[in-house]
Amino acid sequence: MAKKKSPPRQLTVLKRSNVSPHMLRITFGGPGLQGFPDDQDSAYIKLLMTEPPEDSDERPVVRTYTVRHYDAASSELDVDFVLHDSEGPAANWAKNCVPGDTIKVMGPGPKKLVDYSADWFLLVGDMSALPAISANIEGMPEDAKGFAILEVIEEADRQNLKAPAGLEIQWVMNPQPEEPSERLLNAVKALEWRPGRPSIWVAGEFSAALGVRSYLKKERGVDRKDLYASSYWQMGKSEDEHRVSKRNAPDD
Repeated sequence: MAKKKSPPRQLTVLKRSNVSPHMLRITFGGPGLQGFPDDQDSAYIKLLMTEPPEDSDERPVVRTYTVRHYDAASSELDVDFVLHDSEGPAANWAKNCVPGDTIKVMGPGPKKLVDYSADWFLLVGDMSALPAISANIEGMPEDAKGFAILEVIEEADRQNLKAPAGLEIQWVMNPQPEEPSERLLNAVKALEWRPGRPSIWVAGEFSAALGVRSYLKKERGVDRKDLYASSYWQMGKSEDEHRVSKRNAPDD
């Protein structure tokens, strides 16, 4: 018997802040957060952008975002939105919302974390993946070693991450994130591979994430169990179209 989905929560915008020139943080609160599970940093939620009438054949428009941080004590939920030239409905909503506005939210879905028992770590992603990568880094043991390769639009988009001393963070600049690029892939290829078992986490734009995943599996021989790779968005595609692309993507 299929598990019945919980109804959406209605959340209220409490405040907004600029994390960087191209990253906007919206803090949500309100009674709708009652019962929201603790320890959900890096889990995903779905923002309900439109809600068609019950007798309509229209599908609701939803957009998936990462829980950057949830503070159960203050009942505040932070979600980061990337701002760039062709913003979708969720980013546009975030850009124009004001404290007191409300939105319905579904989730959270499961967290996808690196295996903290690995010998070393590699995290790769663009700005859409930066909230989840940040949460992964914050959970690492103090003696963790490895690399985080993070693509941002400009130097001012770098963030101060609470990373272990042994985790080398490389910032890759890409002023045109909506054009095909191999910047992340080339940065991964240039790494000096470490000995031992890695735990690797890759996310971002569809083609870029596939390219990195293919290289790691084919050229580096990374075992499937040591690699999480997912795409969060796709150039020129809506979330529904992107979901189809993910289903049809080759399993290298």
